[in-house]
Amino acid sequence: MTHNRLGAETSPYLLQHKDNPVHWYAWGPEAFAAARASDTPVLLSIGYAACHWCHVMAHESFEDPAIAALMNERFVCIKVDREERPDVDALYMAALAMMGEQGGWPLTMFLTPDGTPFTGGTYFPPQARYGRMGFPDVLRRVAEIYHAGDGQVDRAAASLREGLESHARAGAATPGTPLPTLADLDGWARRLAGHVDPVHGGLQGAPKFPMAYAFAFLWRTHRRTGEAAPGDAVRRTLERMSQGGIWDHLGGGLARYATDETWLVPHFEKMLYDNALFLDLLTRVWTADRTPLFRARAEETVAWLEREMRADNGGFAAALDADSEGEEGRFYVWTEAEIDAGLGQDPETAALFKRAYDVTPEGNWEGRVILNRSGPQPGPAPEEDGVAPDADPLAARLADARARLLAVRDQRVRPARDDKVLADWTGLTIAALVRAGQAFDRPDWVARAEEAFQGVVDTMTWTDGDGCRRLGHAWRLGRLQRAAVLDDYAQMALAGLALYEATGQGATLDHARAWVETAVALYHDDAAGGFFLTAHDADDLIVRTRSAVDNPTPSGNGAMAVALARLFLLTGETRYRDLAEGTVRAFAGTLAQVFPHSATLLEALDLLEAGTQVVLVGPPGDAATDTLARVVAETPAEGVVVARIDPAAALPAGHPAHGKGMVAGRPTAYVCRGPVCSEPVTDPDALAARLAA
Repeated sequence: MTHNRLGAETSPYLLQHKDNPVHWYAWGPEAFAAARASDTPVLLSIGYAACHWCHVMAHESFEDPAIAALMNERFVCIKVDREERPDVDALYMAALAMMGEQGGWPLTMFLTPDGTPFTGGTYFPPQARYGRMGFPDVLRRVAEIYHAGDGQVDRAAASLREGLESHARAGAATPGTPLPTLADLDGWARRLAGHVDPVHGGLQGAPKFPMAYAFAFLWRTHRRTGEAAPGDAVRRTLERMSQGGIWDHLGGGLARYATDETWLVPHFEKMLYDNALFLDLLTRVWTADRTPLFRARAEETVAWLEREMRADNGGFAAALDADSEGEEGRFYVWTEAEIDAGLGQDPETAALFKRAYDVTPEGNWEGRVILNRSGPQPGPAPEEDGVAPDADPLAARLADARARLLAVRDQRVRPARDDKVLADWTGLTIAALVRAGQAFDRPDWVARAEEAFQGVVDTMTWTDGDGCRRLGHAWRLGRLQRAAVLDDYAQMALAGLALYEATGQGATLDHARAWVETAVALYHDDAAGGFFLTAHDADDLIVRTRSAVDNPTPSGNGAMAVALARLFLLTGETRYRDLAEGTVRAFAGTLAQVFPHSATLLEALDLLEAGTQVVLVGPPGDAATDTLARVVAETPAEGVVVARIDPAAALPAGHPAHGKGMVAGRPTAYVCRGPVCSEPVTDPDALAARLAA
């Protein structure tokens, strides 16, 4: 190959590299055929469009003609977007971990022509520094080792391949080992709460990641047990993130993580999944506490999604870059002079804003200002961001100042947007929007979620020759990348279930069930339980990986187990329970060791053991039916699953509420826990009390 072939791709990340002098291939059989034909090792580079260090290595090495010539001479070079091919990324990231290396992006792996890794790393500088060998030296040395013919590469490759195959089967409990109990989960939650920073929230130390799935676990424990410590840890974390520099105080949206322990300095990229998970956690806590700040952040998150992340097919774009004009964070940071200029017609408000948002002449990060509200606040309303402007003059003035500065910022060169639509991340966002729309009584948010769901159905699904309803993983510019992973089916199934519970529309439930059935048919590990990341007909990976680890998004196995548990509670079909339990059991041997990164799988166990089924029997659109549904939407109870039943329909025979209907012609609710259902409830206050019991 004598040219770069990435220009034909749709991934924004791959297109960022289409003009490199490197003769890049995209992942596929053509690249490996070229490697085999010439007995040349493969250089695999994995990153994503919003990755700062990926940009750095690209500028330093992939754009350098001399380094590119060395790459072209000695390797077949493949560039992969980890968001477009998470299965490829997961496989080779696992291999890197087996080498004893810390993972991260860019991921730089060296493979034999059949795709087996034999060595690798992450970022390499163009010359030796940071304790790392210079990239040209790495290239020369790896090529020498590969062609030495002394068996070193073959031994390393065989060892890693064996390790990957073993890793794919790891985690199952020994026969007879009981699954964790709720008491076990409560104990793990107590220990986790003890590791939460008592001042700043989040796990102690730096950097700090949102880890919403872990804090959702703490919140479920708090609601189930009434113990204060887990709940306090969640509230503190949400408050500090909401007021810190990790939150964009002008435009909304949460950055991927903070580099410090106080949430001040973000890694400025914004990922769709972080914001979906943040919105969901804000909603959970707000339903119990009604904290104005959390409602404000939820509203601002949705506004950001609508303004900046809407995609052409109705779904949501994947990410916003950290960099603009060649600098990380340039779009988001300020100087005091820029603030004064933006608010120059109102020096009194400018002074107030500067006190509130930590604006000083010297700045708080590399001579610039990252806006934040972590310090002492002026005026009588320390949570003024969550107070309606018409209720507090101070809040109104600061809201006006933010709007004026946002207008100024909008004139800057914007960070690049990765506008591909990923089924799994969009599913996460749909489910979060539905729950927030219900809790905050925003039917427009639920309608937006319905639009996104339909967009995925219309542009990212098809029925294969065996009748399986299949999902593609990534869509952009009218083209669908069909290499779907388990996470796509799990998250879109959960999105369908959330919409069904909110609206009673059977079509979304049908989609959810069809996607679960496809996952069972194509992804399930019939030998060991649980699910593989890739389908059984995927033929371009050396090993099918299998994991239940949450990081940085909820694991596919965890999310699928939750979907199966919810389906069991909705339908009473024991097959769903058996599959959910089998998935938990498939990883039960490592749940404690990897906790809190097993939190999503444990949510499924929590649902199976302590979930609450609410059956609403009433005509769709009836005012009394809607009133009962509103009570359920507003409950702070965790683990609630809602079946909306038309009086003319019936629940399956296995459901504990089978045969139950309306009382005296009035819409009626039944609250079921385990195999036992409550007496019928027609009064909204009585239903609220029953859910709180």
